[in-house]
Amino acid sequence: MGPAVRPGRFDAGWKDTVDVLPAQGVEVAVRFTDYAGRFLLHCHNLEHEDMAMMAEFVTER
Repeated sequence: MGPAVRPGRFDAGWKDTVDVLPAQGVEVAVRFTDYAGRFLLHCHNLEHEDMAMMAEFVTER
């Protein structure tokens, strides 16, 4: 193993994870006040990308 690498400057910040079991759903309400820009949300099952479980959205000030 090589030396530890710190996260890049755009990788820092709050990250939330929700464990959603089969046949369950989740709604997340978030206020974006500190940063206007591009965000990504995704499911860790890559097969879900085509089922809208991976998305990008943009916030504006």
